Amino acid sequence: MKSKENPPARDRILLTAHDLFYRHGVRATGIDRLIAESRVTKVTFYRHFPGKNDLIRAFLEYRHQRWLAWFDDALQRHGRDARALVPVMAEWFRQDEFRGCAFINTVGELADDLPDVVDIARRHKEDVISVISGLIPATANRRDLAGALAVAIDGAIVRAQYDATPDNALQALATIIDALVPRRSREGQRPGS
Repeated sequence: MKSKENPPARDRILLTAHDLFYRHGVRATGIDRLIAESRVTKVTFYRHFPGKNDLIRAFLEYRHQRWLAWFDDALQRHGRDARALVPVMAEWFRQDEFRGCAFINTVGELADDLPDVVDIARRHKEDVISVISGLIPATANRRDLAGALAVAIDGAIVRAQYDATPDNALQALATIIDALVPRRSREGQRPGS
């Protein structure tokens, strides 16, 4: 059994790719750098990932699982309703390693050259919408509201990437949530009182 300090070669490659692709971009990260930083040989690298495109797909699938697990955990910490999305996003945006959405970034880089990334990103965003839908009171248009909030989150992610601070993005997101999602009234209290 491998120790935590020395994960199997495939895991080292994938973890290294995750960090480098997210930090520097997929195109900017070359195979030689991935091999060197993963501490594997070329033969080992290509045995696990016959080409860079295979690694890109694996990176996005890994990122999907990792990000959704973090998202769910963060929602648990901040309260499972739509308004929790603001502190959850604030937590992410303020991380030193925040570089936006890996899926938006990768689609921007590779959609024409590797159409699979669009499908993977679409599945990721659909899963995010499903989670958001669970934060909204049951209404006939719940799924539509969740989709709108997901678009607002994507916009906030992009804005947080280029502003000096994420504050404007977070304020805009809070405004959109307040406009779209009715507040749950306290038991026995009329809304607005």
